[in-house]
Amino acid sequence: MTIETNMTNEQTMTTKTPERTMVKRTKTVVPDEVPAGWQPPTWEEIVTEHSARVYRLAYRLTGNVHDAEDLTHDVFVRVFRSLGSYRPGTFEGWLHRITTNVFLDKMRRKQRIRFDALSDDAAARLVSRSGSPEQIYADAHFDDDIQHALDALSPDFRAAVVLCDIEGLSYEEVAATLDVKLGTVRSRIHRGRAQLRAALAHRDPSQRPVTEPIDRPITQPIQTGVQTGVRGLGVRRPAGVGG
Repeated sequence: MTIETNMTNEQTMTTKTPERTMVKRTKTVVPDEVPAGWQPPTWEEIVTEHSARVYRLAYRLTGNVHDAEDLTHDVFVRVFRSLGSYRPGTFEGWLHRITTNVFLDKMRRKQRIRFDALSDDAAARLVSRSGSPEQIYADAHFDDDIQHALDALSPDFRAAVVLCDIEGLSYEEVAATLDVKLGTVRSRIHRGRAQLRAALAHRDPSQRPVTEPIDRPITQPIQTGVQTGVRGLGVRRPAGVGG
């Protein structure tokens, strides 16, 4: 997937009104909060440094290559339009918030997610200096069981679980990213994990049928759900994800 590093004149023109609005909204920023001489990152820097990270999160949220590419494109369009309002801070956190907000906006309009076949050459289209196409593809994809289980979650639950258990954000950071209360985040993650455990129960050896009598209960606590990141799913976290 290729992200254009130059926006067209038409795209630039469409941002005039939002930019004027954002200037008005940022007048209340205390001047001391912005270091003297500070300049926001350029479009080229953002695309080069962050496109692979945004795509990985987009894929986790959407569950398929085509929607992930569409979401990544929409995220960078919004980033371009919002650069004037960005202030020094955690740029990755800002991108997390934009990506999840764009995803939830799209899901509220669409109401459901389609599951498309994965494209073997999707990763080769990523703009990234972080690794080979094979490594980027491995970073972005889970096995089918886990991806299907994530896809089955409601968008709100999925966003919370992905941000916390895959991207590695704290509950407080997830709450700030989703702009919801901490208690809401805890509830969504708890319920999302419970649904994942149920969907992945067949991966737990303790739940397999037995063929001979035993003198202890066969029902054991399920350990295959997301308890402490993707490690709780019985698979290893792909290299580079959530780091």
